Amino acid sequence: MIKNVVRISMIALLVAAGAGMRLDDRAIGLQELQDAIDEQIHLSPALLFELPNQRPLRGRIQPKLVQFYHERDMLPLWTTASGPNANAETLLAVLRAADSHGLNPLDYSIDQISRYWEKKDAPNLARLELLLTLALGDYISDLVEGRRHPREFDPRLFPTACDCEMDPALLAQRAINAPDLKTFLEEQAPPFLQYRQLRDKLAEFRAIAAQGGWPQIGPGPALKSGLRDPRVPTIRQRLSITGELPSGDPLDGLEYDEIVMTAVKQFQRHHGLEPNGILGPATLAAMNVPVAKRINQIIINLESWRWVERDPGDWLLIVNIPSFKLQGIRNNKVEMSTPVIVGEQYSTKMTPVFSDRIRYVEFNPYWNVPMSIARREMLPELKKDPTYLKKKNIRLFEGHGREAHETDSSTVDWTQVNPQDMDRYRLRQDPGPDNSLGTVELAFPNQFDVYLHDTPAKDLFQQPKRAFSHGCIRVARVQEVAAYVLGGQAKGWDEDRVKTVIAEGKNRIVHLESSLPIYILYHTAVVSLDNNELYFYDDVYGRDAILEQALF
Repeated sequence: MIKNVVRISMIALLVAAGAGMRLDDRAIGLQELQDAIDEQIHLSPALLFELPNQRPLRGRIQPKLVQFYHERDMLPLWTTASGPNANAETLLAVLRAADSHGLNPLDYSIDQISRYWEKKDAPNLARLELLLTLALGDYISDLVEGRRHPREFDPRLFPTACDCEMDPALLAQRAINAPDLKTFLEEQAPPFLQYRQLRDKLAEFRAIAAQGGWPQIGPGPALKSGLRDPRVPTIRQRLSITGELPSGDPLDGLEYDEIVMTAVKQFQRHHGLEPNGILGPATLAAMNVPVAKRINQIIINLESWRWVERDPGDWLLIVNIPSFKLQGIRNNKVEMSTPVIVGEQYSTKMTPVFSDRIRYVEFNPYWNVPMSIARREMLPELKKDPTYLKKKNIRLFEGHGREAHETDSSTVDWTQVNPQDMDRYRLRQDPGPDNSLGTVELAFPNQFDVYLHDTPAKDLFQQPKRAFSHGCIRVARVQEVAAYVLGGQAKGWDEDRVKTVIAEGKNRIVHLESSLPIYILYHTAVVSLDNNELYFYDDVYGRDAILEQALF
């Protein structure tokens, strides 16, 4: 087949040359264009366009393209006998502006498209036709589900990254049938307000980069109010560029005065640091992160939004792991916010990223010890001290059903028990002041065995970086959250009623009238819904670093 196509193309060239004209100058008809599409659509993209087949998606979509064009008798979508049509111009303009979404326009073959754009002969117009259809499929796939290679880079770390096979034929048909192609393509992006806000911030930071970025601040002692330092003018300039120091404030002067300190506090809030106004090592390091690094961070977070399940509804809970914060959001307004504790910075304890729905609230919960904790942490303690479970008010049952027999844990020879043997036991901590779940659990049964709950260790909420749990999410103001998800005062669930139920000391489960979406996210660049200000957070689990390798 390939040899035949080459031979046919060579004959066409010879005929054109013998007629004393260039192939590009010869007028063609629609049928000739259709024949050219028919000839070339059977070639792989790598052979057809002399490109490495760098996108795995393309190898799988070729049969669908063949079927699609055969079903429409090879009628072109983007080209006519005289060249590209208006929809082709719209599509090329959108592809060239893909960087506004943090995407790379070169991923959509715009160089190759431009190469064929002015051609007038049938073979090259056919190539342009197929290139545009392939680019459309790639572009929408990246917008809708995210780029494939991050997941392939580390499937374990990114289980919620894209895992779909886009149908380019269906996409092409929908695009052509759309009343406005540009609007249709824009609608394929994530529908979240946060995504749109991040795009705006990306444009702002690129404008800063185009002006040379911000200055680096030299090393020196920590600065407090009233001190004088030759670095202060540079600090003022740095803060004025990103808006913490209001425009119009003087940039000269060596004193670290109240104006500078107030701006530093704002900068610290914008970077997840304690807003004490002291310019110490952590604040200095954050100020000296180059603008190019912050641009990449925004692009990484735009990519992460493409992995989020769409259409959560108007009311939902969001836990953002890097900011250690839970928020209740309704109609893009923050109604409730509270600090949280997330999983430790070890692979087995990191809080996973996923979405689910909260179905019930359990007051004075039992804690059924996860088997991973029983094996990894409690068995070693029991080998040293057979009374360990009793000291923790944890009961031991042989078996897992309702008829499971309770056993005195101090009578078991734990030295003879291996981790696999723990499967035959169930460990349960009854409700009480020392219960590891505290007084409230908000449940959304899931494969990760992760949920929201109270904790007796309240002092940990005072720490700025709160990665201390086994993976579950401990909530600071859990009584407020419980009342909130149960509908609040309008549904008879104010905080006073929650406290009354807890004070009774009895285990009680209350189902929500309608399950409530909860999104557990990992975003290190967040635009506040309250004030449209951009906040950067530390890459607590190192996910951004891995994603940066994959994307850049």
